[in-house]
Amino acid sequence: MAVTLPIARMSREDKLRAMEALWSDLTQDETETASPAWHGPVLRETEQLVREGKAKFLDWPSARRRLLRKAGRRT
Repeated sequence: MAVTLPIARMSREDKLRAMEALWSDLTQDETETASPAWHGPVLRETEQLVREGKAKFLDWPSARRRLLRKAGRRT
């Protein structure tokens, strides 16, 4: 079933509502979607770094800048 939304004409609020509705529906039955195989090892590694006090965390503005820079976009 193809669904086309007038995204370019939607307000930011309407886009967020649509996104929330989709997310709510997608998360109704989590057993339908398996995590990728790489999630387990990455989570265990992160937990180990936290236990050892070696984990590094960024605040959201810094993380966003870093992600945009990696994607080749400027903030």
